Amino acid sequence: MNRRLAAMLVPALLAVAGCSATDQPAAPPPAARAERPSPFADCATLTAAPASAVPAPTAGQGAPLPELTLSCFTGGAPVNLRALRGPAVINVWASWCPPCRKELPAFQRLSERAAGRFQVIGVNSRDSRGGAQSIGEDFGVRFPMLVDQGDAFERALNRNAFPLTVFVGADGRVRHTDSTGALDDATLTALVRTHLGVAVDA
Repeated sequence: MNRRLAAMLVPALLAVAGCSATDQPAAPPPAARAERPSPFADCATLTAAPASAVPAPTAGQGAPLPELTLSCFTGGAPVNLRALRGPAVINVWASWCPPCRKELPAFQRLSERAAGRFQVIGVNSRDSRGGAQSIGEDFGVRFPMLVDQGDAFERALNRNAFPLTVFVGADGRVRHTDSTGALDDATLTALVRTHLGVAVDA
């Protein structure tokens, strides 16, 4: 009788031991862990005109954006700058540039105040992906971000400055470029009013 009872208990004990050993989920291998999500918006909307864009100024004012294709930080289809729909404010920056870091929060606030009348777009230039990601996370930057691994955009504009801000009219032509240093909310408000004809609250 005791032998029969022992024979029945042993498989049951082994089954219980096996269940308790697998209760803890195994940690995924390092290669299987997902990358941190990008803080930036995707670029799908960049070639669509803002919902309530201002009328295009008289044609012929300023040069068109360069014929240049840049990748989007979040992936997806590359963006041809000639296909961008203005009005737009393009901020060229890098994580290693102190004035760039100083002004990024003002550009984020500007994007929130744009209210569909113009776009705020970033171009991360000559930078590492990790550096751009960290700065975007630290400062809560959420507007769309293009990536220029070299300095093709600056060279196409005949500029070599950080930070660089480009104001693009509704017709896709460059109205103004600014390389005076870190821009604040009041200065951005004035520049948008002067060069894009859009009034935004400071």
